[in-house]
Amino acid sequence: MENEALLEKFRTLADESNFRELSVYLDDQLITDIAELIHELPEDAGAIINHLSIGRAAAAFRILEFPQQEDVIRSLSAAKIAELMNELPADDRTAFLEELPSEAVKELIKLLDPEERKITLSLLGYRENSVGRIMTPDYIAVREEWTVGQVLNYIREYGKDSETIDVIYVIDDKGRLLDDFRIREFLLVSPDTVVHTLMDDRFVTLHANDDQEEAIQVFRMENRVALPVVDDQGILLGIVTIDDMLWIANEEHTEDIQKIGGTEALDEPYLDMPLLKLVKKRAGWLVVLFIGEMLTATAMAFFEDEIAKAVVLALFVPLIISSGGNSGSQASTLIIQAMALGEITLSDWWRVMRREISSGLLLGSILGIIGFTRIMLWNAIKPTTYGPHAPLIGATVGVSLVGVVLWGTLSGSMLPLILKKLGADPATSSAPFVATLVDVTGLLIYFSVAFAFMRGILL
Repeated sequence: MENEALLEKFRTLADESNFRELSVYLDDQLITDIAELIHELPEDAGAIINHLSIGRAAAAFRILEFPQQEDVIRSLSAAKIAELMNELPADDRTAFLEELPSEAVKELIKLLDPEERKITLSLLGYRENSVGRIMTPDYIAVREEWTVGQVLNYIREYGKDSETIDVIYVIDDKGRLLDDFRIREFLLVSPDTVVHTLMDDRFVTLHANDDQEEAIQVFRMENRVALPVVDDQGILLGIVTIDDMLWIANEEHTEDIQKIGGTEALDEPYLDMPLLKLVKKRAGWLVVLFIGEMLTATAMAFFEDEIAKAVVLALFVPLIISSGGNSGSQASTLIIQAMALGEITLSDWWRVMRREISSGLLLGSILGIIGFTRIMLWNAIKPTTYGPHAPLIGATVGVSLVGVVLWGTLSGSMLPLILKKLGADPATSSAPFVATLVDVTGLLIYFSVAFAFMRGILL
């Protein structure tokens, strides 16, 4: 109801050209409501930003999706773009620029003030997906010889320009990080206390070249609202705040889910992505998986003589390969999720393998017993279904299920770890990919067991 009222009020004031009242009205709204209004009226995005105070315009712009940000920039004058770009926090500005084509980035950088241009070029100099790309240089740094009173006065004077004042950093005359403090540690002691006497040299840092995913794990373990970013010499370069980490974690989670589903990560919202581009993202994996599944036909052709002698074996092919694929998909999804949450690392591979061997044997045994029981019960009801060799067929299916499910769990659990070791994204060992791999190898296991059990009897 509130959004409808905002929408109606905006249209009324805009139609009346009552721009002064429109600006006052928009500035009184929540930033999230402004973002929702831009989403509802994309054709008026530029007008909405234009009629906001520059601080609130930047606050609204930074929470928009990238396609909406592009629409806003296209609809603004060069002067307004320059004002907006200079107002944006350095990390949000960098995040926006790194999504743009290089030519557009060059033009927008020209609009920045000299100091903001220097900061932006510095952040863009770090590799993509590194902590350096998302850090901000807006923080409070003090000296160890200062008193707490001096620190608090400094915060009052310069704190408004900082990304956060929850954490205060202590540096030396060369800019090296010496310690960090939560603001309450200064508020609870005498103003005459010297900073040096409070230092314990226990602090956690990120390196500018660290991967953003690794930074998420550090935030999760340390329970911090902000962490300092340093270079190889320990020089404090900037800070990364929890809001940036939450944004990155959401993007990484979305990307992993898409990859696990067997598609390339989408770099735009689903409904905003052009159809041909969406098809292109999905076609690559589908082709790879299709070619992989063609190997299933090759495997069955290899056992053509065995199938001809015992046609009943073909009846259980879907059962065997689906069970192996499902177990592999389960294991792959569990391991990828555990790696994403930092619950397991590459050094845990042997523990993972031991657990999956036990799990695979137990799960395979459960399915094997069910498969054997089903064959025997069905044959008891209708003896002509499998004939006198029903126990042999049941044993073949049961033992094959144990082997295929065991192989599926091992493949699904080890593949993400192997890819991580090789420097690839573990999420690319998606459920469809593992299922395809296990389909082909599962047939080899099934017919090998059948040949061993039925040789000289049905084969």
